[in-house]
Amino acid sequence: MKKIQNDFSHINGWGIDADPLDVPNYPMKKRTENDNKGMTWERPAQQAQLVEILHSNERPTLSAVFGTPHPPTGLSGKMRRWAFGFSESHVMHWLGLLLADRVQIMEGIADDLKSGHVPNLFEEHGGKAELKHNAAGFAGKVICTAAIVGLAVALLRRR
Repeated sequence: MKKIQNDFSHINGWGIDADPLDVPNYPMKKRTENDNKGMTWERPAQQAQLVEILHSNERPTLSAVFGTPHPPTGLSGKMRRWAFGFSESHVMHWLGLLLADRVQIMEGIADDLKSGHVPNLFEEHGGKAELKHNAAGFAGKVICTAAIVGLAVALLRRR
């Protein structure tokens, strides 16, 4: 059996972050007007914001370049705006975004039904692949779902 080598000094740049005082971005450099002297190019213009872009409240402006997604709409859009009111280090930011994603799925299904398209949720959510590659896990999910639905029906009938 070959012994694993623990000396990686032969790799260029290995361990560069071992010393926090030797890291290129530590501490964060405070920029001054003298930093850009001698530059031969001009900063490009800020990308135009054509739709509402949600960004972290920890960042005062938009980043220089960003994707142009669909603007937040409906209940999920309101939930996203609410979530972006929290810092990225706050759990409500991420839970709000996760919940908004789930609500947006339901909004998409409702939009499909309004336009006359009946979505094939089994295939669109990977049911065929799950059945083919994880039959035991699929069976467990079916049994669990059936138990929950059965329990809900039993509770509703009791009332």
